[in-house]
Amino acid sequence: MERFFNTAGPVNPAKHYYLPLEDRLDLEEILSLIGQEKYFILHAPRQTGKTSSVLALMRILNQSGEYRALYVNVEAAQAYRENIEAAMETITGEIAHQANIYLEDPCPQTIVAEFTRKGTFNNALRTLLAAWAAACPLPLVIFIDEIDSLVGDTLISVLRQLRAGYTDRPRHFPQSIVLCGVRDVRDYRIHSSKTKEIITGGSAYNIKAESLRLGDFSREEVEKLLLYHTSASGQIFQPEAMDVIWHNTRGQPWLVNALAYEICFRKKENRNRSIGISASMVEEAAETLIRRRETHLDQLSDKLREERVRRVIQPILAGEEVPETIPEDDVQYVLDLGLIRRNGQIEIANRIYREV
Repeated sequence: MERFFNTAGPVNPAKHYYLPLEDRLDLEEILSLIGQEKYFILHAPRQTGKTSSVLALMRILNQSGEYRALYVNVEAAQAYRENIEAAMETITGEIAHQANIYLEDPCPQTIVAEFTRKGTFNNALRTLLAAWAAACPLPLVIFIDEIDSLVGDTLISVLRQLRAGYTDRPRHFPQSIVLCGVRDVRDYRIHSSKTKEIITGGSAYNIKAESLRLGDFSREEVEKLLLYHTSASGQIFQPEAMDVIWHNTRGQPWLVNALAYEICFRKKENRNRSIGISASMVEEAAETLIRRRETHLDQLSDKLREERVRRVIQPILAGEEVPETIPEDDVQYVLDLGLIRRNGQIEIANRIYREV
């Protein structure tokens, strides 16, 4: 089966066209941070390849033979909101499950079973990571994805449990923990129902060494990705088509892949690889994506219901500058969502987002 452009879920190198990890992140810097036992943040707008990059990092670390690395997604705990016990049961259960799948390591499952026997999960995350690190023959590296999906006191509890174990690393706590989400943890404003106050992420997690951001593709990276298809199939993208793809997407990874998939795979006549891809085909595909309101586009447009997003977006759409009275935190929030970009002035991130 020929490879194709991925528009759903993490990249599968055997099935999808993709850019190598070192094209998207400074791999040398990341490995240096891990070697220095640092805890850091990797954040990016949704569907920019963050999870794919983290999974690739996990594979690289495990193949090195120097670390035992695990990726875990904690989004399932969001459903329990501020029920800390239930959320911790879900998170520790997910760690145990993923350790079985990726590492074939039953140790976390044994530890979690003991929590279940005792009937308490209150401080379970710290206890699990401490016991696992002590039993593990290699330093642990944990990637925690969708950290900002957690709510209120549950999020505060996770951050504080990780901070509490920090001084015990690397023998009795993970050598490095990477928190992954849409925003930098320092920008979190978390409402605690217990203390009836707003707690900042920076104060709850003041052990962060660096904050890395995964950006959009550059113009050169867009062309590189598209040329993988040309090399594999012989189907060419005319130079004008490359220009229009860039104009419509400005390198937003999901949009680039979605446009290319629409043109080369959904459009039946274009499955004839002797047909070159023209600018008009790209424009037609862009209009199709806009009309169809794919999930990615629907999720972003739904953000416009948030007052702080609307305050930033409305003047831009009206052809005006964003007023200086709008808090910089609101502007940064919309930047982190990937809805806008700074290009001398603030503007909508790309033409397709503007149309939506």
